Amino acid sequence: MNTTPLIHRRSSSAEAALVNAYLVETPKGVVAVDSMLTVSDSRALRRDVEALGKPLLAVLLTQSHPDHYGGLTELVAGDDIPIIATRGVQEVIRRDDPLKETILRPMFGDEWVAERTFPNTTVEDGETLEFDRVRFTAIDLGPSESPHDNPWLLGDDERIVFLGDQIYDHVHCYLADGFFEEWLSNIEALRRRFPRDAVLHVGHGGPVDAHAWDWQRGYIEMFVDAIRNADWSRPADAKAGVIARMRTYLPGDELQFLMELSIEPVAAKLGLASSTGPA
Repeated sequence: MNTTPLIHRRSSSAEAALVNAYLVETPKGVVAVDSMLTVSDSRALRRDVEALGKPLLAVLLTQSHPDHYGGLTELVAGDDIPIIATRGVQEVIRRDDPLKETILRPMFGDEWVAERTFPNTTVEDGETLEFDRVRFTAIDLGPSESPHDNPWLLGDDERIVFLGDQIYDHVHCYLADGFFEEWLSNIEALRRRFPRDAVLHVGHGGPVDAHAWDWQRGYIEMFVDAIRNADWSRPADAKAGVIARMRTYLPGDELQFLMELSIEPVAAKLGLASSTGPA
């Protein structure tokens, strides 16, 4: 492939989860990867597309959480373009969107778009699509950080990857869906798959390199261990203890609310407590 696309990143505020979306600029068009969370951020992403002066050719989704699909309505702005994900990502988004409405509407009000847009095109694991001579290949991970995850490769040598949330770049993480065992397994599979010099474009922060796999694995393992070793006869103290321990691994508080939201659901999955957290 002779075409070398440009990659543009837009990042949200901490209030909107520091989430990234990407625009891959080809000679004649733009392919978006993810779509932000809020109305304001996704409108800004659309303005970024328009500032490039090229048509939006497609949107690729990396996973099923709303900070990745919630902005689709504003991003596509009524254009008839393919919004592409694996079948599993599409099904989870449609299945869980009514629940996400009950959670996110009180949090974001009108910044959570009233009429969501969903993927309209599905791909299989390993399927390659081409837009303006630029090739993208889907990776279907199944459950991982979210109930279904779908990174994308750019080009043919697996050295540029849109990884979604398989790695967080030294910010606190969301584990409330409870698939931490699958996530750890996927970390090892992807670590073995990609070259050491691969550039990993992630959902929060980044880009990162192969050294970040160890950090992410350590975060997940410490979080689960902290929950297992907490005294759940006193739930408030147990939660406080988990937070304190995770702050020793990552002293900063960026996206700490995501970690806090995850404590009770993971404790429930481990059979240690009843869940009152988000689904």
